[in-house]
Amino acid sequence: MPLPSALALSGNGVKVNYARVHIQQGQFSMKWLSDKARRFGLARSFAVLLLMAFAALRVADPVPLRELRLRTFDFFQVLDPRKAVQRPVVIVDIDEKSLKAIGQWPWPRTRVADLVSRLSEMGALVIAFDVVFPEPDRMSPAAAADTFRGLDEATREKLRALKSNDSVLADAMRRSHVVVGQSGLPFAVAQSASRAPVGIATLGGDPRPYLVKFPGLLRNVPALEQSASGRGLFTIRAESDGIVRRVPLVMIAAGAIVPSLALEVLRVASGASTILIRSDRAGIRDVAIPGLAMPTDRNGQLWIHFAPHDSARYVSAADVLDGKVPAERVAHRLALIGTSAIGLLDAKTTPLDPVMPGVEVHAQVLESVLTGSMLSEPSYAIGAELCAAIVIGGAIVALAPVLNAALLLAFGAAVAAVTLGASWYLYARQGQLIDATYPLLSSTLVYFTLVFGNYIGEQAQRLRIRSAFGQYLSPALVEQLAKSSDKLALGGEEREMTVLFSDVRGFTAISELYKDDPQGLTALMNSFLTPLTNAIIERNGTIDKYMGDAVMAFWNAPLHDPRHELNACDAALEMLRRVELLNKKREQQASEGDQRFIPIKIGIGINTGRCVVGNMGSDLRFNYSALGDAVNLASRLEGQSKTYDVPIIIGSTTVTKLDGRFALLELDRIAVKGKTEPEFVYTILGDAEVARRPEFEMLRQHVDDMLACYRRRDFSRAAELIEKCRKIGNKYGLARLFDIYAARTRSFQAEPPPDDWDGVVVLDTK
Repeated sequence: MPLPSALALSGNGVKVNYARVHIQQGQFSMKWLSDKARRFGLARSFAVLLLMAFAALRVADPVPLRELRLRTFDFFQVLDPRKAVQRPVVIVDIDEKSLKAIGQWPWPRTRVADLVSRLSEMGALVIAFDVVFPEPDRMSPAAAADTFRGLDEATREKLRALKSNDSVLADAMRRSHVVVGQSGLPFAVAQSASRAPVGIATLGGDPRPYLVKFPGLLRNVPALEQSASGRGLFTIRAESDGIVRRVPLVMIAAGAIVPSLALEVLRVASGASTILIRSDRAGIRDVAIPGLAMPTDRNGQLWIHFAPHDSARYVSAADVLDGKVPAERVAHRLALIGTSAIGLLDAKTTPLDPVMPGVEVHAQVLESVLTGSMLSEPSYAIGAELCAAIVIGGAIVALAPVLNAALLLAFGAAVAAVTLGASWYLYARQGQLIDATYPLLSSTLVYFTLVFGNYIGEQAQRLRIRSAFGQYLSPALVEQLAKSSDKLALGGEEREMTVLFSDVRGFTAISELYKDDPQGLTALMNSFLTPLTNAIIERNGTIDKYMGDAVMAFWNAPLHDPRHELNACDAALEMLRRVELLNKKREQQASEGDQRFIPIKIGIGINTGRCVVGNMGSDLRFNYSALGDAVNLASRLEGQSKTYDVPIIIGSTTVTKLDGRFALLELDRIAVKGKTEPEFVYTILGDAEVARRPEFEMLRQHVDDMLACYRRRDFSRAAELIEKCRKIGNKYGLARLFDIYAARTRSFQAEPPPDDWDGVVVLDTK
């Protein structure tokens, strides 16, 4: 039996056929996915990918995202800070007043012992030091016996027999509930003997990988640590921007888990012997002592719910020692001994205050814990934020094709308001920190991605329109067609416009040079028309059409141009300048090739008036063009430029809008062929700089006087003025103009004009 054709090859052949089938299936799958993506929309597909990328970004939680979240929580605290209604903590302040009264810090430990004893007598529940005593007191009696000179040996022995200042302070501590402060160090140091650390119990896993770590620990002298009821770290680490928002409740210092100063104060006040740390896979959940659990972030840090700085929390240490502080200010409170003195450099920045003494930060921790005003970032926060981002972003992606831009924006604004409102409610009512900025940021970027995608689609459509019509219409018109397809309809509108016609003088002679090289003539025309076109387009003009070597252009359509007269005249001068540059280049090329050179000269006619502009033609083919008497007159003026041998002739309506910005010279009063109404015509000899030259001002005055004499039939005086004009005017290329007027005056002197003569020249040629 013959094998099936698909298997009628060797084993390798069978594999090849299978591979081909798989490739075809893969191609089908890719095509299917491509079709699905095309139907779904490229912008929407990219928006979904962006949403997925943002979900991964939230899990990674880079620094900029964290900073934004922290700033949001700061803003919440600024809007609604904690209200300090109860004051379970009093700060015994080593302030400037105390330093002035007692002396610079550190004080003798005997004076500190007096302070501890006084606070204990006033009823303080726990006394805690936001300072550390790492070295023996150098003012102890034994140290004085070895330091003072002139003492007899008996006195030295008596001093050595007295208790050290550290022992005096240790005795005072044993009679009270005192927590001494310790400081975390960024480097390891040799450790002295100390009491066993407080008991630490863990539940749910080892918390060590998550805790804030300090390689070293700065302790107090052993006598003080042995006598204290507790020991806690007062080290506060600010965030990367220098603002204190969280304090660790438990840390690792010198390899051991140790409590913070605030936590140790709470433990001593409650009489507990153990601190419980509860954790899970995400990190630390909370830290607890019997009867009180404190939610923390994954690193065991407590968010501080700040109240504004308040001097009512403070009493001066000097006033306590002098008995000036009422006992009720201290009784049944936790007393923190710290400093606000500037010279002791214990200032922190908080979301509410640019400068707050570090001891008050500890006090605010205790206040927020004891009054139940704690803040927490719950373990489900990241999940809630991710869900919000995905739901909001997905809704925007789904609704983008259904809603118009305004409704989609309104939907986004409503969602943003609800998201921010929910985040604010959880903060203000529940003390929970759920970030609203992340879902809003991700959904906003999704929204702008869709907007940008639609914009790209519209731009592609416009590009197709530009590509289709850019070879036939002016760039300005193509841009309008791209924005509004209704411009493609036949019809027009009436506008005040400035029209320009340009033509080459003696083009037949130039063409003759290229009779054996038609491609060369084409290249010449392209090199000629390109700079002229650019000069017009750069000054907001629209190219109507090219007629061989001639150009028609207009201003103030399709785009409004309030300076259309000025722009048209600027373009005319620039066209002359660019033709001059082209002639220099051609002359050099002709010289190098030993060829005959004929310069290109152009004539330009400019006129302003009411025109109808729009799409003219048939349903199958049309052109954006202008019609009207003003257009015809501009064409006639261009034709007369060769009569007067001037490069530019403009009509009187255009002149009225130029406001002295050009060197204008009146030429004549003419009635062109086909028109009965006469027109004053002018030429432009340069820009405003030329107009300010004294010689041009003199020429203009002579020409005005000559024309005035000519029109009032004073032909002999006109002839005299013509000669004066020649002396200056020949420099501006006006020889032909004065030849014309010289011939007219001689003719009128020989045969005066009729009585109804008004100085108008009726032209028989275009």
